[in-house]
Amino acid sequence: MKHHLRYSYLFASAAVAVIMASTPVDARVDGDTITLGSAISFSGKYSTNGVHASNGYNLAVKMINAAGGVMVGGKSYKLKIKYYDDESTPLRTAQLGERLIKQDKIQFLLGPYSSATTKAMAPITEKYNIPMVEAEGAARSLFTQGYKNLFAVLSTSEQYLAPVIDVAAAIAKKAGKDPSKIKVAMAFENDPFSLDVRAGVVTAAKKYGMNIVIDDKLPRDLSDMSSTLTKVRALKPDVLVVSGHSKGAATAARQIKELKINVPMIAMTHCEAAKVIKKFGASTNGFLCPTQWGETLSYKDKLFGSAAEYDKLFKSTYDGYKNVPYQAAQASAAVMVWKAAFEKANSFNVDKVRAALASTDMKTFYGAIKFSKAGNNIAKPMVLRQIQNGNLKIVAPLKWASDSVQHPRMVGK
Repeated sequence: MKHHLRYSYLFASAAVAVIMASTPVDARVDGDTITLGSAISFSGKYSTNGVHASNGYNLAVKMINAAGGVMVGGKSYKLKIKYYDDESTPLRTAQLGERLIKQDKIQFLLGPYSSATTKAMAPITEKYNIPMVEAEGAARSLFTQGYKNLFAVLSTSEQYLAPVIDVAAAIAKKAGKDPSKIKVAMAFENDPFSLDVRAGVVTAAKKYGMNIVIDDKLPRDLSDMSSTLTKVRALKPDVLVVSGHSKGAATAARQIKELKINVPMIAMTHCEAAKVIKKFGASTNGFLCPTQWGETLSYKDKLFGSAAEYDKLFKSTYDGYKNVPYQAAQASAAVMVWKAAFEKANSFNVDKVRAALASTDMKTFYGAIKFSKAGNNIAKPMVLRQIQNGNLKIVAPLKWASDSVQHPRMVGK
């Protein structure tokens, strides 16, 4: 089956041989192969998104190799990825980071999945002065630690659901209503990513003087939020925002359907990764879903072409995807950053490659990528998609919107 392609690079035996010293030197490659390393979640609570991310990594490797590989010093090199399963456990991520660097002698890393595991990996890469391009750790606190080896292609987490508040305010103003009268209900998993998402929502709500009527922090194993939804039914908020990774999105969508919760505007992270449309059908109509990327955006590059062409290629490569998760798209973009850095440095010297990473300024099918001194991408905004009749439509920002927001949401059965 096509989806078996994700395993084609899974346990690559070849590793980049390096000489570990206080000052980084050139990394020796194994013949014509550059091996990138990643500890990522193939099991545990993050496994769904871990597979999405590895699919994105692997597709980019396949395409880069097919297009002639990576040119360094006038020679073409192939890319390969050595994976380990971190079991969705930050401690295990850190242990595997040590293994990749010390035992496997890999000096160029791709990130794990999730902010929690990326937070565990970042001190390891910093300790050994090994650069990491990551695509799945969005917590803003990652970029306040002064890390010099962390480069993230995605927008930071406080931006995920804040645009929902802006949309609600704009709709209210258009209807001649005062945005400060809007009541907001919030339910966030008690983990670094979701709490950063919450911070963005709180800041945006305060900007308009909105009233936060529910502010629930939920356990990390988010399998039940009925108590929050019972309060939602009683207090009748205008906006409900939820963040709890894939399991939290599935739990929220299921219980919103079961309890027949009717809120004019509902937004949650991880709609696509949790496959809420497939699982819960018309009851998800009107959900607003933040995304790092969308196939109808006008982004393009020479490797994949347009966002739409990437979308088509990904679906033809991997079975079972109605929508391509942004986790996969941004993972592909991370591999593209490595290729560009190697070629710009024209060397495998770690210092030169790191400098090339820091000066990244490129356009991709995923969007523009340019790193701040802190390592976060400052060139690409978040976008919002809304589930409309079973399809995800981009509704914000207006500059890239393909459709208008449906409000209040048309509740399905």
